[in-house]
Amino acid sequence: MNAILKTKEIRPSIIKNPDLAPEGYKKLAWVSQRMPVLNILREEFIKEKPLSGKRIACCLHLEAKTGYLLQTLQAAGAEVVACASNPLSTQDDVVAALVDSGITVYAVHGETPEEYHRYLEYALDTMPHAIIDDGADMVTILHRDRRKQAETIIGGCEETTTGIIRLKAMDRENTLLFPMMAVNDAYMKYLFDNRYGTGQSVWDGINRTTNLVVAGKNVVVVGYGWCGKGVSMRALGMGAKVIITEIDPIKANEAIMDGFQVMPMREAAKIGDIFITVTGNINVIRKEHFEVMKDGALLANAGHFDVEISKKDLYSLATDVRKVRNNIEEFVMPDGRRLYLLAEGRLVNLAAGDGHPAEVMDLSFSLQALSLVYVIKNRDKLGNHVYNVPAEIDQKVARLKLQSENVEIDELTEEQKEYLASWDID
Repeated sequence: MNAILKTKEIRPSIIKNPDLAPEGYKKLAWVSQRMPVLNILREEFIKEKPLSGKRIACCLHLEAKTGYLLQTLQAAGAEVVACASNPLSTQDDVVAALVDSGITVYAVHGETPEEYHRYLEYALDTMPHAIIDDGADMVTILHRDRRKQAETIIGGCEETTTGIIRLKAMDRENTLLFPMMAVNDAYMKYLFDNRYGTGQSVWDGINRTTNLVVAGKNVVVVGYGWCGKGVSMRALGMGAKVIITEIDPIKANEAIMDGFQVMPMREAAKIGDIFITVTGNINVIRKEHFEVMKDGALLANAGHFDVEISKKDLYSLATDVRKVRNNIEEFVMPDGRRLYLLAEGRLVNLAAGDGHPAEVMDLSFSLQALSLVYVIKNRDKLGNHVYNVPAEIDQKVARLKLQSENVEIDELTEEQKEYLASWDID
């Protein structure tokens, strides 16, 4: 499968305005200067061309940092096709620059649900050899509607917790038709992207959108995984009183020992000022919670899909709904209370902000690029399962990051290696 797969003529890119490309190039240049690990890999890829002859379809948040990943795959010899993984996260100037640089893109900021799914189909119509997914939408379409095509896919990578949940469900049912790398589960991804990236970018989005103080407020973080930990840490740093809601008793104990208050949502709903969902599950804030919330409560989601805050229940309860500020909708309850939903309940850090910092995404996207090369090179050795990123790839990214910061670390002596490898110790 070294040649580009046969396909009908690829549709031209669909973007808002190609004249926006100059501004997009500025954004790409800004992030590229702050993604040193990806820059090192890019130089390797230019020399080795590990993706030569391969078409890669990517369903991702199409902003500057992702754009630089796509350009890096292109430098590795790939023909790159992209569509959006969220209708509100696309930056029209960035995609204009990507198209100008030879990447095919089907994405417009604010696209309708119908357009969103149509563009996914357009990307898959190009008959890619491999995919990079964010939320497993592309994988789902391949398995639900394009099973014959799915059998031609070499493999792919998945970026998110939500996507990995879906893929592992398919793996358990033995329905997965090609190998997928669980990039989200790599140490150099979730320890940094999920914790520090989400922690900062969620508050960037909320603060930019609301322009309100956080100090002194009750912030309810729904879910204490790595993303929840990051959001809570940053809230505490800004002076908030942080409340955690959880279903996992181990994580609940961890939150308590980290200094946070833990309670069920039915109680937290009564006292929260700002609510942030980071669970990957559906309807974690719903009707019975909206009915007891304070007047003026803010609702934000940092999970991949816009299902964590029940918009259906909000609309059914509201006597009036209006847009009061960019990315803020006001829902008036029957008793006059007002609840405010940010960014339509979509990823607040991307729909109302610029996403994670470039230095953090440098690590995640380096893992993506290396994992994609790995799955393509090793397809004959891989079954149709979800695979963890190999330790050597995780370690490579970690070492390159330290190298870029001019940081040295110690190495084990031969004596120490022998000691650690032995059980019979005097």
